[in-house]
Amino acid sequence: MSWSERFGSKLSGQRNAMPSDSLAGRSDSGTRGGISSAVNGVRPARSRMLDYDYSLLWVMISLLGLGIVMVYSASIAMPDSPKYASYRDYHFLVRHLISITTALVGAIIAFKIPIKTWEKYAPKFFLIALVLLVIVLIPHVGKGVNGARRWIPLGISNMQPSEIMKLAVTIYAANYTVRKQEFMHSFGKGFLPMAVAVGAVGALLLLEPDMGAFMVIAAIAMGVLFLGGVNGKLFGGLVATAVGTFALLVWASPWRRERIFAYLDPWDDRYAQGKAYQLTHSLIAFGRGEWFGVGLGGSVEKLNYLPEAHTDFILAVIGEELGFVGVICVILLFYWIVRRAFEIGRQALALDRTFAGLMAKGVGIWFGAQTFINMGVNLGLLPTKGLTLPLVSYGGSGILLNCVALAVLLRVDYENRVLMRGGKV
Repeated sequence: MSWSERFGSKLSGQRNAMPSDSLAGRSDSGTRGGISSAVNGVRPARSRMLDYDYSLLWVMISLLGLGIVMVYSASIAMPDSPKYASYRDYHFLVRHLISITTALVGAIIAFKIPIKTWEKYAPKFFLIALVLLVIVLIPHVGKGVNGARRWIPLGISNMQPSEIMKLAVTIYAANYTVRKQEFMHSFGKGFLPMAVAVGAVGALLLLEPDMGAFMVIAAIAMGVLFLGGVNGKLFGGLVATAVGTFALLVWASPWRRERIFAYLDPWDDRYAQGKAYQLTHSLIAFGRGEWFGVGLGGSVEKLNYLPEAHTDFILAVIGEELGFVGVICVILLFYWIVRRAFEIGRQALALDRTFAGLMAKGVGIWFGAQTFINMGVNLGLLPTKGLTLPLVSYGGSGILLNCVALAVLLRVDYENRVLMRGGKV
């Protein structure tokens, strides 16, 4: 064998032994990658980029798992109350597990829907959610609990239209901003139609009443409009109008006014056993927990002292049983969701996917606002509002829509990664 033949054979062997990592990303880059692979005789190597954000998925699973444990712990003593005397101690756990199973199935279906489809049907989805908010107010159709009519009974479970509206307004606000991009500095064509839509939603929610959900929905709409480039003066006027409206609603409603006074001084004898009863017992729970908690299952406040311990005030039970460390871990998990939502949204915008980017950031605003309000209420930083802790609190509609929203966020991230590989969505 000649020198040139030996050298050619050696070079060919080096090429065949070349690590696949060195070709990662080039094999999917179109014609150039295909020609290179054909010349070298090497099969195209798959990119090492993951299909979607596994860290975000595991944070979601972690919060759902924590919710299962804490809902069971917080509700296990509820059958001791006359109101729930006919229930088993695992009643709420079983229903919560059913809700999570349904939510995961819904999330899988939502993940498979392309973002273009969400964009196409955004206005119709918003109208459907609006109609549901009207239906829930119809006597003998909507179900009332504790003086509020917020649920539509569906036999084995109840549907809460306000939760559907949170997802609907997230998608619709992103779609609206894309459609009206050239009019975002105009009051009549850009700002006013969205303000009317949110105002209609607010009016229906306040008739239920559900001011907590309205605050979250208003935050989502305002946040997406701001990120979409609405005129600064118009946005400032919107914020001032929203704050003024909320202040007027509180002042015009005696029971809301009493709740504010109770929040300002919860230990006053006039409020401690009345309007501030939940808040005072929530603060007692956090105080008992100290740094590391009294231990899982060791909460005293959940023994029918703290109302709604498995829903709105589940963070107080976490604080009592797992302590300051447990609460900080929960806060960090939610911080990760919000942070990743904004990063995924920014990446989508960099790929000229405006709708997808705004929708992803809208999901981040949703989770950030609702988590902040719920935690603020539990810690006594905000007046008492009926809002659950996403993914953790007991509740069918809330869990379902939270999981669907995160599935949509994962879909945005998935399509971002496909485009960065040179593929099509």
